[in-house]
Amino acid sequence: MASVETAAEHERILREIESTDTNCIGPTLRSVYDGQEHGLFMEKLDARIRNHDREIEKMCNHHFQGFVDSITELLKVRGEAQKLKSQVTDTNRRLQDDGKDLTGSMEELIQCRVQQRNIATTIDKLTHCLPVLEMYSRLQEQMRAKRYYPALRTLEQLEQTCLPRAGEYRFCSIMAENIPKLRTQIRDTAMTQLRDFLESIRKHSDKIGETAIKQAQLQRSLDSSVSTQPRALLGRRSRKDAMAATLAGTDSGGQGGSPVSEQDSGILDVEDEEEEEEEVPGAHDLVDFSPVYRCLHIYTVLGLRDVFENYYRKQRRKQARLVLQPHSNMHETLEGYRRYFNQIVGFFVVEDHILHTTQGLVNRAYVEELWELALSKIVAALRTHSSYCDNPDLVLDLKNLIVLFADTLQGYGFPVSQLFDMLLEMRDQYGEILLKRWNITFRQVLDQDNYSPIPVSTEEEFRHYTSQFPLQDPELEKLPFPKKLPFSEFVPKVYCQLKEFIYACLKYSEDLHLSSTEVDDMIRKSTNLLLTRTLSHCLQYAIKKKNVGLAELVQVIINTTHLEQSCHFLEEFISNITNVPPDTVNATKLYGTSTFKDARHAAEAEIYTSLNAKIDQFLQLADYDWMAAVHEGRTLEPSDYLIDLIAFLKSTFSVFTNLPGKVAQTACMSACKHISTSLMQLLLDPEVRQISMGALHQLYTDVKECESFARAGPVAGFQGDTLLLAFSDLRQLLDLFTQWDWSTYLADYGKPTCKYLRVNPHTALALLEKMKETSRKNNVFAQFKKTERDRQKLIDTVIKQLRNLIAQHHT
Repeated sequence: MASVETAAEHERILREIESTDTNCIGPTLRSVYDGQEHGLFMEKLDARIRNHDREIEKMCNHHFQGFVDSITELLKVRGEAQKLKSQVTDTNRRLQDDGKDLTGSMEELIQCRVQQRNIATTIDKLTHCLPVLEMYSRLQEQMRAKRYYPALRTLEQLEQTCLPRAGEYRFCSIMAENIPKLRTQIRDTAMTQLRDFLESIRKHSDKIGETAIKQAQLQRSLDSSVSTQPRALLGRRSRKDAMAATLAGTDSGGQGGSPVSEQDSGILDVEDEEEEEEEVPGAHDLVDFSPVYRCLHIYTVLGLRDVFENYYRKQRRKQARLVLQPHSNMHETLEGYRRYFNQIVGFFVVEDHILHTTQGLVNRAYVEELWELALSKIVAALRTHSSYCDNPDLVLDLKNLIVLFADTLQGYGFPVSQLFDMLLEMRDQYGEILLKRWNITFRQVLDQDNYSPIPVSTEEEFRHYTSQFPLQDPELEKLPFPKKLPFSEFVPKVYCQLKEFIYACLKYSEDLHLSSTEVDDMIRKSTNLLLTRTLSHCLQYAIKKKNVGLAELVQVIINTTHLEQSCHFLEEFISNITNVPPDTVNATKLYGTSTFKDARHAAEAEIYTSLNAKIDQFLQLADYDWMAAVHEGRTLEPSDYLIDLIAFLKSTFSVFTNLPGKVAQTACMSACKHISTSLMQLLLDPEVRQISMGALHQLYTDVKECESFARAGPVAGFQGDTLLLAFSDLRQLLDLFTQWDWSTYLADYGKPTCKYLRVNPHTALALLEKMKETSRKNNVFAQFKKTERDRQKLIDTVIKQLRNLIAQHHT
């Protein structure tokens, strides 16, 4: 059994060796050697090899004849092949000899074709690269020439068009890497130029504003109404102006070519052309706006327009705050105000030009916002600084400067109504300053006046004074020379000063766009203040000051009378210069008449007061002997002081001839009443405790002298014995005592026909008490005399009756 299995296994291995690739026979042979029958297998293998050799031998024997035939045929072919080979070799030799020249030509042709292809490729590449190089060269040239906006355009074209066509080259890569750096350089350089421009216009805004204001002033001189468009204020268009227009036209769109001007200065030379030297250059002729346009377009191309607009507006707002901040001493000189206004005008002229020559860099809302801010600060600054001013000439110059400032900016379309409203506010301040100056002037005129009528010796002198003051006196004109004008120097001087004040008020109202009626009303109100406040106070000062004599007061009355009469001439004067009829409805009337009347009344009262004070001085010299005895048969003489007083009054009243009748009459009546009252007070003076009948007789004599003076008519115009009434109270009292007519007084008291109607029982009682005291003390040792005792009893009886009378009429 085991041998059979072994034989079968060997057979299988043999078949496997026959059918398996020799590379895989190793495992099969290993299985043989792993067993114990490898010797038997070797025998099997040898037997199988022999079998195969026999089969191969059989096969070779079967095909041997065919093989021999094939070898024979092959030997025949070899001979023919040798012949053919020799022929081919010969033919090849001849062909090689003949094609050698052709091969050389072909190689040359190939080389030419390669060169031609390389040349075409090179031309194609150069076609794309040369524009890049040329454009980059142009870019470098533009950068060197600081033509940054064209450089930016070149850079954009180089990046977007030329470099993509050129292909991948190292120089293209270098250029591409430099493009952002160049853009940054252009942007920074443009911003630097803009900063220089902003700094330049900040420094030169004074000059720009001055030029714009001169243009406005020139326009006003040509046409009083400022009705032209803002651009008309720029004056004749010069070559620079045309350049600025071209610049605005090409750049404002943001898509045009490069700016016309590549200079970076902000201020141009205005004296380039000799033919323009005599003309005021236009405000925009001074400014080169190309840095603004250039920077705007550069930032627009870079996609940073919003950044640029915000930066520009922010910087200009800062500059506006600086411009609107006035100097602390601006109010000291007009030049300070002028410089302040010039800077503001220069600032807004620049902004207006930017507004009209760029699209959106600044808009109307932004400019109006700036102007509103500026207007509020300007008005506040002017209110503050003008309040420090006390010189009317400076205020007037400031007003003219503000008007010119307002008209200039109004020509550019800025609303300026607030400035004119402020000028109307300043008008009151100007009026107050004028009143202060005229107060000083009036006081100087009054202090320097000699209060004497003006003597004129020639017709020229007369015409000189009548040209200064409207004197209407035909009788005076008929008098021969030399003659005297009724008033003193201060009348024509005051009248001229009133006209000068009116002119000063008129000057302020000019160019304020007021109607004639408003100007007329303003002048009249200011003149009324001058009359009722300033001139009135000055006249009161002149009247009330010390050491003013009666003659001066009389002259003041005469002067104020003539000034009062001239008031309607002042009315006509105002109407003539304002072209408003004086009878216009609601027209303000001058208060000159009342002012001069009040002054005259004050002078009259001062005359009365001064006259009474002078009388009091004489009365202080009175030295009555109140205990004087009665001298029978002796004629008493008036007191010395009274004689001097009456002489003084006569002399004084002779000066009153030029006064209005009522004034002289009132002064005379007042003097007489004051004398009478003073003498009555002397009688009733509490310090005078005793009065004798002799003293009453002396006083009676003095009163008679006073009555003689009154009866003589020191002042014309009194009817009958009107002036004597001033002494009636004293006269009746003295008659009652000197005549001792008590029975009549007591019997008729209270009746209209009473002889002693003006005697007050209290006054009589007080005087009797003093006489009683005198009688008692002087007759201590004569009390046993019957007459004295009777007299004492009589006095006591009268005193008792008077007391009863007083009690009856006062209960």
